[in-house]
Amino acid sequence: MAFNLSWACVIIGCTFDSLGRISNISDVYPPLWKESPDQFSDYKVENGKYIINVWNYLERLGTYKILLNKTGKYFVKFAPENEQNILWGLPVHHGWQYRKGKLADPTQRADCGHESGDHLCISVDSWWADLNYYLSAIPFLAVVDSDIMGISSDNVTFLPPSEDQMNFCYNVSSCYSSFPDTMKKWNKFYQQVKSYSSNFDDLLKYLWVAHVSSLKVARKKFHNRASLVAQLQHYSKQEAEFESSRALFVDYLAPPLFPSALIRTYELQKGLPTQMLVSGNKAPFISDFTGFQNTVLLGLNFLHKVYKYTGKLSLVIRKILMKLKVTRKLFLEILEFIHCFN
Repeated sequence: MAFNLSWACVIIGCTFDSLGRISNISDVYPPLWKESPDQFSDYKVENGKYIINVWNYLERLGTYKILLNKTGKYFVKFAPENEQNILWGLPVHHGWQYRKGKLADPTQRADCGHESGDHLCISVDSWWADLNYYLSAIPFLAVVDSDIMGISSDNVTFLPPSEDQMNFCYNVSSCYSSFPDTMKKWNKFYQQVKSYSSNFDDLLKYLWVAHVSSLKVARKKFHNRASLVAQLQHYSKQEAEFESSRALFVDYLAPPLFPSALIRTYELQKGLPTQMLVSGNKAPFISDFTGFQNTVLLGLNFLHKVYKYTGKLSLVIRKILMKLKVTRKLFLEILEFIHCFN
């Protein structure tokens, strides 16, 4: 009984501590959230089409903001203030990428994305920015096609980057042509969002199917690209390994249906590195990181090694286990418990 009581006290204490750390709800939003566009009229218009430069941080962030605003009415049944909108995971993670310099030009040939230069620029040479494109452009263009936005599907066009234009799609029709299966999965998610009979777990299931599909086509596109080695050589070995581990982690995060609402995503992000990893950084002994961040990085490295030696077997086993509600609940509770020691 004493053992159980002591653990109960720890858990209760962690819960209140977590609530106390978020003294201002505005702290959880991505950087420059208030400054980003929040309606289509904030973007340039040419020939009746909204022209969006998604290689500018504010304009890409604005697509997320419009997405959250337009889908918000469907999530009020779960919580007020749109806090339980499970699409929050997308802009919150993108904001972390911006804050930590992940979107900057890693080659140092240009000042794109660097604080000393054009800090709002998103570099096409950034591995993080390229993969994020598939979790910004495709979800946004799919929602435009779903009728939630209230505009015609051919009324939005994204500007191409300065190079490697063939690696991306720029409007609804070109995205359907290049990535039909992924666009259909996102569209199916939005149809579930519009259905007032859908429960929270249903929406999480369809969201994670679409999310994983976006990452799958992105990894296929860039991991098969001849210049991948050249792209990653501009990062330290530690940063390159973290990039691969972080992308892989999403595959393991999807089966338990992690609730990617605002606060939960914000808290999970606290475990990610606060800076670009450099030579010599080895978890759990990175002095600039918190214990929580060292633990998370160590766990990601371990996960990557497990996948390296077992292939998809570990992922298949995990998917089978996570079909049980009790197993999913246990995993999410473990995440919460680990976060208590942040």
